[in-house]
Amino acid sequence: MARYRGPKDKLNRRFGVALFGPSKSLERRAYGPGQHGPRRGRRKQSDYAVALAEKQKLKFQYGVLEKQFRRYFAEASRRRGITGEILLQLLESRLDNVVYRLGMANTRSAARQFVGHGHVLVNGTRVDIPSYDVKPGDVITVRESARSRQVAIRFLDITQAAPVPDWVTVDRDNLTGTFARIPSREEIAPLVNEQLIVELYSR
Repeated sequence: MARYRGPKDKLNRRFGVALFGPSKSLERRAYGPGQHGPRRGRRKQSDYAVALAEKQKLKFQYGVLEKQFRRYFAEASRRRGITGEILLQLLESRLDNVVYRLGMANTRSAARQFVGHGHVLVNGTRVDIPSYDVKPGDVITVRESARSRQVAIRFLDITQAAPVPDWVTVDRDNLTGTFARIPSREEIAPLVNEQLIVELYSR
């Protein structure tokens, strides 16, 4: 299961946003990593560099590598509508992201591991593929095993104060959730300008 395994705080500081969840590194050192980090932000970046950074941020945020990201973009391009918004919706429909949005994990990487270890059922069927495409109306349930429920309860306690998006519903008592509908761009509130990514791939 390919995923990014490098330092996360360096990436947060490089892009200036918390891509992997809350990060104290940005509070302590709000500049890029390395000895030239404090001065790096003063240089004017090319349009290509800005667009490339937006793509990299989106990839790291959702835990997707380049080859898979290109497939998502190709699928978004084939569908009718605004390509950038459809790309975001495809990423939001990933099973690991839905588990994260339900509060069954406190980060997307934790949700990826939770799904990969087989703790999740989709419509009563065990699914251990983090990139599984969840459809509106699908019901996500934690397996009945004691270990699965123990991990889910611990995460739900950690994320209790986090708001649950309108496009998912969660039943904390029964450890179930529903992907009610596809969210709009305004509801997703992305950390990137997805239009720059579309322009980058359209060159």
